[in-house]
Amino acid sequence: MASSVLEATRAAHEDLERLERLAVRELQRDPANARDRLFQSHRVRHMLDLVVSTSDKLVEIYEDKDGARKDEISTHLTAPVQSDIFPKYYERLKEIRDYHRRNHSARFVSETDDYEELLKEEPAIEFTGEEAFGRYLDLHELYNEFINSKFGSLMEYSAYVGTFAQTEKIAHNLKATRPYKEYLEHILEYLMSFLYRTEPLQDIEKIFTKLESEFEEQWINGEVPGWENKGTEKESVLQESAVDLDYYSTVEELVELGPEKLKEALTARGLKGGGTVQQRAERLFLLKVLNLLSWPYFCSIHPWKNWIVSILPKVMI
Repeated sequence: MASSVLEATRAAHEDLERLERLAVRELQRDPANARDRLFQSHRVRHMLDLVVSTSDKLVEIYEDKDGARKDEISTHLTAPVQSDIFPKYYERLKEIRDYHRRNHSARFVSETDDYEELLKEEPAIEFTGEEAFGRYLDLHELYNEFINSKFGSLMEYSAYVGTFAQTEKIAHNLKATRPYKEYLEHILEYLMSFLYRTEPLQDIEKIFTKLESEFEEQWINGEVPGWENKGTEKESVLQESAVDLDYYSTVEELVELGPEKLKEALTARGLKGGGTVQQRAERLFLLKVLNLLSWPYFCSIHPWKNWIVSILPKVMI
């Protein structure tokens, strides 16, 4: 049996045409309410995704890297003599029938489909109760993360909703910490998820490309709120190189900062910044141990720890 590459090509083009007509028909319908409008957008988005995936398959067929399309054309659509035309025709017809018997058309392109039922299908979209099906943001997890962090402060949830985007109010030394970076990543992850769920027809990648370009320009010009004096003041440089040891519980976590960041943190504390990354991380982590041993209650119940406290700085310098 032949691979029926040509028949697969024809079927793919037919799929594209039907998907396009179905998407147009759906967009021509006026949604009854906001929920129906959201369902409509997700249905069209699904159709567009199918158009893209089908087009990718067609591109792969036309590129014909394995030569299957060329071989099928030369084998089945040409005949060396006139008498071979009809045998070739019936052989090809049989292969087409066998192909469709093995590869049933997908539900969305079948001639027997009830298009009205397809257009009424409700996409599965997950929203929390607070999001009210895409009407509001649900920032409760981010709020709890903020008020329980060193860079955050206690406030009502309603106040947080109105100010969570005002990151310029947070000090530079707190922005240089890993928890703050993770907090920003959580905000971005949630907002992107919310945008995908509520605006499925938006070109998110195009929007972010534009935002990144604008941010880079603002950053170069020193116009990013909260970072206007970046790198121009000594105090700002020291703050950006600060490492809050309270956020690190193992030496391995400090190693992830890299050699330059560790060197800056060590020299800012008056310690030598040479050695391997592992040695720098261990030297910096000793400061945290030193702070724990310096705790008055700890030293009172373990008097011999005072000797360790006194000797550690000499080891680290």
